[in-house]
Parts: sequence; structure tokens; C-alpha cells
Amino acid sequence: MADTTPLTHADWQARAAAVKPEGRHFIGGQLLASRSGATFDCINPATGAVLAQVARGDAADIDLAVSSALVAWNDRRWRGLTPRQRMDVLLRFADTLERHADELALLETLDMGKPISDVLDIDLPEVLRTIRYFAECIDKIDGAVTHTAPGSLHMIVHEPLGVVGAISPWNYPMLMAIWKVAPALAAGNCVVLKPSEQAPLSCIRIAQLFAESGGPAGVFNVVNGLGPEAGKALALHADVAKLTFTGSTAVGKLLLGYAGQSNMKRVALETGGKSPHIFFDDLYDLDTAVDRAIGGIYDNAGQVCNAGSRLLVQRGIHDAFVARFVARSAQLYTPGDPLDPATTLGPVVSAAHRGNVLAHMARAREQGARLALGGADTSLPGTGAFVAPTLFTGTDNTMDINRLEVFGPVASVTAFDTEDEAIALANDSVYGLAAAVWTADLKRAHRCVGALEAGVVWVNCFGDGDMTQPFGGYKQSGHSRDKHIDSLRSYMQGKSAWFNLA
Repeated sequence: MADTTPLTHADWQARAAAVKPEGRHFIGGQLLASRSGATFDCINPATGAVLAQVARGDAADIDLAVSSALVAWNDRRWRGLTPRQRMDVLLRFADTLERHADELALLETLDMGKPISDVLDIDLPEVLRTIRYFAECIDKIDGAVTHTAPGSLHMIVHEPLGVVGAISPWNYPMLMAIWKVAPALAAGNCVVLKPSEQAPLSCIRIAQLFAESGGPAGVFNVVNGLGPEAGKALALHADVAKLTFTGSTAVGKLLLGYAGQSNMKRVALETGGKSPHIFFDDLYDLDTAVDRAIGGIYDNAGQVCNAGSRLLVQRGIHDAFVARFVARSAQLYTPGDPLDPATTLGPVVSAAHRGNVLAHMARAREQGARLALGGADTSLPGTGAFVAPTLFTGTDNTMDINRLEVFGPVASVTAFDTEDEAIALANDSVYGLAAAVWTADLKRAHRCVGALEAGVVWVNCFGDGDMTQPFGGYKQSGHSRDKHIDSLRSYMQGKSAWFNLA
């Protein structure tokens, strides 16, 4: 019987000392160095140590990967399988990842700084659910036969697109990649993934494990590299039929331009967010609401696109809310070694990003926001890129802290008096990814859902959902939807076939 005893901090440290991460590309079923021979350092953000030398891909490597995917597409080694055969491969893929859970969790934690318990308890289970969900969707995609005149037959069928390019972010390296790769593969496409240069290691490994699970060579390829080099080349490549991206709004706009400059490929974007989290004074339970507000901004060190970073609190409960928030944050989120299963807050992804977050804090104070919690704390662990949980009060929508995406553990509180004021404050943003409302008034909740300009709205909760929930935004938060069977359909195209039977 397998040993199911949880690993201790010392166990994880010992495994980390022995790990030798793979840093090469995975193209056509093989691990390859960059054609130029160039590499870049992969850094552990908790310690500043170099984890691996990672192949630095450019246009030549992207072209090789796309060519490999195109060969696999043209000879139908993947799309030519029956739906059940593709389903079986993806289900084996999920089972293989599950058997390698400890290995993948360690890579993710060392590479990105995410607490090991978060990877094992949150990220990896969601990765497995995503793959299994889309595997089970494969034979659920129906076409149609329309009613036509006698002597004619009209069919509408759905076919995969071809080669899909995917660019994934560093905040959830495996999960965000799988949100794109799983539906693209389930639809019958071949994929070239460019993971973030900040955290590529787990993505290289999952591509290898796809091949070990029976995935044909060339169907799932990974090219590492920098965005302006490898990412741009993928977006410009004329043999890529669709590009799917999660990341910053600024980069998303560039990718739209590259698609227009090349072959007018489809582009799916999930970009920035500045989610309003609204608390009315008639909410059911202040303690529960505050705890969920804390989780909504400090989970994953605030590096979440839909993080509830704008706390809009009705004036009657404002002071009690802030007092409770400050007291509970220290109890729930304490920075520490991400290899320690007890750690609840790891570092941000890099020293450079820590500098960006601290600059946002300094700007908030310059503009008149009051620091109620955290700030540029220099007593955090070691030499890593740690940022303390931080809260600003007295903010308004003229301040950058309420308008710009910080992407760190930094929240702002803005007081409001009326429902109309709350909605106006919430919608006063270029972003529209997510929002949440806490109230005991069902009619008010229903009004707010209709009025809020966001692709996802939570009522008396935050971050809840499952694979049946489409995830994506309004406005400059992008226009695509991940999860849900509609995501699979977005990696397909319709074909109309008209038969003359007369």
C-alpha cells in the first residue's frame, strides 16, 4: 500500500535540494535546446537562487514547433482519432499528472513561489478537473441537420481549427496553461504553448507527461522564451490558426495587432482586472464576509487577475469591517518558506515584481491613501521577493491604487452611502473581469448583478464556481471565456455542407 503520510517541511526541503528541473523546449516529442543556444536563468523568488538554465526560444524555435504541430495536424494523427480515443488519452493524461503530483507541485513552488499546500490542495486538483471535464466533453459536441426542401440535405458540422498557439501567465503556471491546452486538444487541434518566462518549469514537464500518456508527437509542444521574442513570433506566425492568451491588457493589445499583421488569426484574450468587492450594511455575517474579502485579495499573494482588490464598503459597517480585516489578516496570511506546508503566503514572483508592488504602495500614500496594514515591511523572510499583506483606507477613484492593477497583496477600501453610488464606483474602471456583492436583500443582489459591468459576478461569496462556469471579462479585461463547454467550442469552427439529392 502506498504511503499517504503528508510530507513535512524537511521532506520538501530535501526534495528541493535534489531536484534538477528540465529547461529545454519540448518539440515534436523531443527535448531540444534553442537553435541559437541561448538560455536564461530561472530564479526561485523565495531565495533568489538559480533553479535552472532555460532555453531561450525565438522565431526559429517557434517556427520549428509550429511546423511540427502542422505535420501532426496534416497527417491527422490526433484529429483523426475517434472521439473516444482522444478522450482516453486525455483521461490517461490526467491520471499521469495525478501520479506525479508531488513532483509537479515542487516545480511550481520553486519556480513561482506559491505555497506547496496551495499547489497540492487547490491548483493541481483544478488542473485534473479541467482535463477530465474537457475529455468528457469530446463526444458531446453535436452538429445539426436543418429542415430543407425535399431533394436537399443541409448539415452543420464542427471541426478543429488547426494549430493553436497558447501564451500562459506565471501566476497559475499549470492551471492557466491547462485551461487553454485541454479544450484545444479536446477539440482535435495541435498546440504550441509559450509559458511565461517567469515560471516555465511545470509546463515543460506536463508536455512530457502528455507524451508519456500516449499523446502523439507534435500534438503538444512547448517553447520557452521571452514575450517580445518567442511570444511575438507565435502571434505573428501565419500557420497558427488561433492564439489564446492570459496576461496583461497592454500585451493583449499588442497580440491583436500581430494577428492583424499576419493571417488574421483568431485571438482570445483574458487580460487585466481590478475587481470591485461590494459590502452592503445588511449583509448576513460580517465575519464571514471579511474573511472572504481577505482571501479574495491575499490568496496567491494577490497575483490573481480577478483579485478583489477594490473593497467598497457601505459607511455604516466601514469601521467595523476595517478593524476586523486588519485583525484577521495577520491570523490568516503569514509570509514564510513556500516549502513549509504551514505557509499561507509565499513571495511574489520576482524581485522586480516586488519593486513594482512597492512602487504602487508609495504612490498610494503620496496620493493621500492611509496605510492601515502592511506596507514595505523589511522584516519578511530571507532575501526573497516577499510582500506583506497590505490595506489602504480613505481611497477614492481618483487614486491610482483604485485604478491600476497592482497584482500583489494590496487592497484598498472605499466607503459609499447608497446602492447607486456603489455601482457607479464599481463600474468606473477600464476593467470588467469580475465583481462580488454581499447583501441579504435578494432584490438588491439581482439589481446589482444586472448593473455590474463584469463577466463574472459572485453574490455572498467570492471566487466560487466549477467547470460549468464560463470565466472571462468585459471591457479591457478581454473577451474570451475559459472553462465550460463553450471554451471547447471556441477552438472549433463551423462548416455548412449542402447536398443536392435530387
